[in-house]
Parts: sequence; structure tokens; C-alpha cells
Amino acid sequence: MYAIVQSGGHQVKMVAGATVVVDRIEAAPGSEITFDRVLLVEKDGGEVLVGAPFVPNARVVAVVDGGSRGPKIRVFKKKRRKGMRRSRGFRADLTRLRVTDIIV
Repeated sequence: MYAIVQSGGHQVKMVAGATVVVDRIEAAPGSEITFDRVLLVEKDGGEVLVGAPFVPNARVVAVVDGGSRGPKIRVFKKKRRKGMRRSRGFRADLTRLRVTDIIV
């Protein structure tokens, strides 16, 4: 059984018992989070529930394992023959979640 959930503007596939990395969520490690913006649920028997836009009465429960940071992204801009060179960097803050239950 798995569910596709909307989190932070992204669609994330969540499987019960798996660890998922999403964009930063303001929650303390060890706290429980419930996602109710469930877009799709696939049950073990092969039955698929698709929402319009969300599946009614469906929730995904997860526990916050901690936070981390994504890889460093280098942004380099240059204009030829002008002497203009600019370099910047960026690292995204991420949250690790352990999915405990998918409720339909």
C-alpha cells in the first residue's frame, strides 16, 4: 500500500514503514505529523483511489526523524566580453520522516 501526498508544493510517494525526505517542516524530532492532502492511494489488493483533487478521509501519519541539508548547488553567471562573473551557492533544508501508517 502506498500513497502520493502533496507536501511543500511537491508530490511525494509514501510507503508505510519507509523513510522519506521532504522540504523543511517546522516540527520537533520525534513529533507526529499527519498529511491530509492525499492525492492517490493504492491498496494492497490493487484498488486505486484517486482524489479530485484529494482523496476524502485519507491520511498519512509520519514521525519526524530529524533534519538535514541537501547538496550544495552552485549558480554561476557570466556575460562574455563584459568581465561580469557572479557565483552563488544554495543548500535546501530538508526533513526526514518515517511513515508509520496510511489511513483510508
